[in-house]
Amino acid sequence: MRVDFGKLLYGGDYNPDQWLEYPDILKEDIRLMKKAHINVVSLGIFAWSKLEPEEGVYDFDWMEEIIDRLYQNGISVILATPSGARPHWLADKYPEVLRVTEDRRRNIFGLRHNHCYTSPVYREKVRQLNSKLAERFDHHPGVILWHISNEYGEECHCPLCQQAFRDWVQKKYKTIDEVNRKWNTSFWSHDYQSFDQIESPSSLGESSIHGLYLDWRRFVSSQTIDFCRNEIRALRDAGGTKPVTTNMMYNYPIINYHEMAKELDIISWDTYPTWHKGPDRLIAMDNGMQHDIMRTLKKAPYMLMESCPGATNWQSVSKLKRPGMLEAASLQAIAHGSESVLYFQIRKGRGGFEKFHGAVIDHYGKDDERTYLECCEVGSDLERLSELQGSVVKSDVAVVYDWENRWALENAAGPRNKNLYYKETVEKNYYAFRKQGLNVDVIDMTQSLDEYRIVAAPMLYMFRAGFAEKVRRFVENGGTFILTYWSGVVDENDLTVLGGTPGELMDVMGLRSTEIDALYDGETNRLIPAEACSRSDVFADAGLQGAYACEHLCQLVNVSTARPLFVYGEDFYKGTPALTVNDFGRGRAYYVCADAEQKFYDDIYAAITREAGIERPFETAVPDGVEVTARSGADGEYIFIQNFNSRPVAFDAESVKGELIFAHSADITGPGEYTFTDKFENVLAPYATIVLKR
Repeated sequence: MRVDFGKLLYGGDYNPDQWLEYPDILKEDIRLMKKAHINVVSLGIFAWSKLEPEEGVYDFDWMEEIIDRLYQNGISVILATPSGARPHWLADKYPEVLRVTEDRRRNIFGLRHNHCYTSPVYREKVRQLNSKLAERFDHHPGVILWHISNEYGEECHCPLCQQAFRDWVQKKYKTIDEVNRKWNTSFWSHDYQSFDQIESPSSLGESSIHGLYLDWRRFVSSQTIDFCRNEIRALRDAGGTKPVTTNMMYNYPIINYHEMAKELDIISWDTYPTWHKGPDRLIAMDNGMQHDIMRTLKKAPYMLMESCPGATNWQSVSKLKRPGMLEAASLQAIAHGSESVLYFQIRKGRGGFEKFHGAVIDHYGKDDERTYLECCEVGSDLERLSELQGSVVKSDVAVVYDWENRWALENAAGPRNKNLYYKETVEKNYYAFRKQGLNVDVIDMTQSLDEYRIVAAPMLYMFRAGFAEKVRRFVENGGTFILTYWSGVVDENDLTVLGGTPGELMDVMGLRSTEIDALYDGETNRLIPAEACSRSDVFADAGLQGAYACEHLCQLVNVSTARPLFVYGEDFYKGTPALTVNDFGRGRAYYVCADAEQKFYDDIYAAITREAGIERPFETAVPDGVEVTARSGADGEYIFIQNFNSRPVAFDAESVKGELIFAHSADITGPGEYTFTDKFENVLAPYATIVLKR
């Protein structure tokens, strides 16, 4: 189902169920939302107790009145299924719906997401409520999208889940002998005699079988996705036709979002960066990668479902956003392909855990509050940029970041049992391409490589989903592939590869990995150019610096057909290969042997990108902390240039051919005194954004 709202969406989570006793406030909310250019709200996310105050007793009239009023004022509704937080009566009557922790203790009622995704009772109660909601509201003209639950996550170890896991394992492996073989249970004499003996990993019991751990992670993800699938089926069986989404989370490890994406019509996610905690340029790059992960799940426009217009209340420090930061963060989402900027929340709650969480409308309730005024500005600017709606982000470059590989790495027991830095290594690869102004897809091993010209696969410890064969075909056909240390070590069951690593790609890479040296924290080595580097057609004129630092992990390799471009500068493996290249078919395969510093990736990848002939938006260097992203539409290409530094940055916009259609920043004159300006004179103010069209 292709989702097209015909406009950029702007708004956020609205909880009128918390304010039903204050009709004047609900009326004022409409006025304030319209003034802020809000055109959509998410409704009913945690409203189960108001929608079904007693078992089988439904009250939808208040919701219909709210939806009618919003629609009459030009505000659409994303309607939620409220399964993220169950009412008290449900837990009291059916205690099986409450989760059991890994140490086999059942929770009592409280919090949210404290429910078992396996429980037949919980599934049935959710199905009943979802069906009623679909029957009542799916065809309302004000409802444009279904929001399925809220931030699915965590796991349950109850008896129901244990049996479901045993059934899942039996369906996958058929026989207990096959389980023992694939999990290598003969280690420590942990063979199973029957499926009834299998239990989830626990600190009280089995935690040494890596295959068990990996399959438990797969089961938890699969069971959560199945629960989501059943929620959607309830809507469809009741006649629901509107598209569906669910809000995903930042770098969330529990659910394989690539698998969940298959159940959804449009991807959405919640972003809460800790702006100003460190250099905002680094926080922006990290947040940008998460945007690209979400966009790449379907390789289509997606939605920013939640962000915070002010300070959060749940992070360790509730830091205010500096003037202009909200605008910059919001437009970053649009630059990376989002069709929306939505907040949690529209109005601050009066009590409960999130009463101090930032919102469009403060407890003060007036329209002259600083955050509210910035929200008005963002809404106005999204209307100015409405022509971008429907345009897409296209990438020649991809970086692999795989959920199942992450699960396996984190439980591998070596070569570093603390801080393998998988995500950080992926980020170094991603950043190096983004610093050249290139769009980057962030894919997993199940996705195709054929549409890219360069693919980087950092720390791909596990090869699965036929990935090695995809790489072979990709390089043979002329692609450039980059693999790093600690890759191709195990198969999909976390069993080590026999006969040499990186497994099936040894000939493609032209080498065999032999040993890996784990460095203590603070210990470093150096990467220095080899003689072949100066003769390389790729690196001869790259202006590489004399040496680059590396830390954490150093892979030792024996080359066959590969050529060493860099070698180690220290330790007993001084002079051995640290970066290699191998010609294979019509393409090239590079192997990065060590956890090198960011500058190494920046310089090397710039040279590789030039060699691959990938066009950059402009030839001049992108200033540090400036992010460049492109969206392509029927009427042309839109280039976003954003300064995520807290200082002005000189930028020659004339070096980018195109028409300046948008420029915006905060002109700060003093504490609490600032205005927004459209001025741009080749200097990007802090948190400024310009958009060029060509």
